[in-house]
Amino acid sequence: MTKTIAVLALPGVQMLDVSGPLDVFAQANAELGRAYYTLRVVAYEPGPVRSSSGVCLLPDAVVGEPLPRVNTLLVAGTPHASRAVLSTPALQWIRATARDARRYGSVCTGAFVLAAAGLLDGRRVTTHWNAARELRLAYPRVEVEEDALHVRDGKLRTSAGVTAGLDLALSLVEEDLGREVAAKVASQLVMFFKRPGGQLQFSRKGQAGPVGRSVLQEVQRWVAAHPQLPLSVEALAAHAGLSPRHFARLFHAEVGITPAAWVEMTRVSAARALLEGGVATPKQVAAQCGFANVDTLRRAFVKHVGVSPATYRRHHGSGPD
Repeated sequence: MTKTIAVLALPGVQMLDVSGPLDVFAQANAELGRAYYTLRVVAYEPGPVRSSSGVCLLPDAVVGEPLPRVNTLLVAGTPHASRAVLSTPALQWIRATARDARRYGSVCTGAFVLAAAGLLDGRRVTTHWNAARELRLAYPRVEVEEDALHVRDGKLRTSAGVTAGLDLALSLVEEDLGREVAAKVASQLVMFFKRPGGQLQFSRKGQAGPVGRSVLQEVQRWVAAHPQLPLSVEALAAHAGLSPRHFARLFHAEVGITPAAWVEMTRVSAARALLEGGVATPKQVAAQCGFANVDTLRRAFVKHVGVSPATYRRHHGSGPD
């Protein structure tokens, strides 16, 4: 008996959230020389599904229609999944299919759909780094692991953004068919068998524009332009013309984190930019970004990005090695 993989594609779905995992499963079939997986795309409503890129998918079925017994249900993400309002019958279908399936999960922001169906309460999950906070706030009973590429919790499987759906699908192939087959699939698709680090290395957290009242925004722009300077609370407060205590309280209230935490994030962002250029040495990066030494840079970098500066430059740098 083949294993049916059903991918739910809502209007506006990101094409790679659907096609990426399905190509992994299809390649597993090719490696075996037989159809171990039966692949099905399920639409929310009749007719072609227009993706976020404008390309249309022709689904195999519509929510509510009979399918072969679903082994794995995956919900693909859309750019607006957090605001999607699904009908009661659709949510009932998702719950019933997930309950009867061997496993279920989501790619990227598809986690919002599972959460709306009540399938994530008390569970460990992940989603796109840029949607993690919104998911956590909208569904406080869900434990969101912001850095993970994919998370397994019982029969639930969730993945980070877009291409992480391939990592998730590959892990499912490894569950089903073993490491050797999964490694062959990765080789044929020219992808990491186990991608180094988590998804925070791809995020741009800490690089948003200044926030808060004008005096705080001026301080933030000054810090971003001079990360190498001594940037104590006293120095920031002096630049703002405020007392250190008042400045610290005001900053935390309007920016949402302490001045020291914001400075560290800004320095890490500056370090990322230098490492992406691939020219400066780690010692130079540390000095130019205000870190006391290379070890301090590394600790802060791993904390915020999830990988070491050396690993980050190797995978994201554009300059010479």
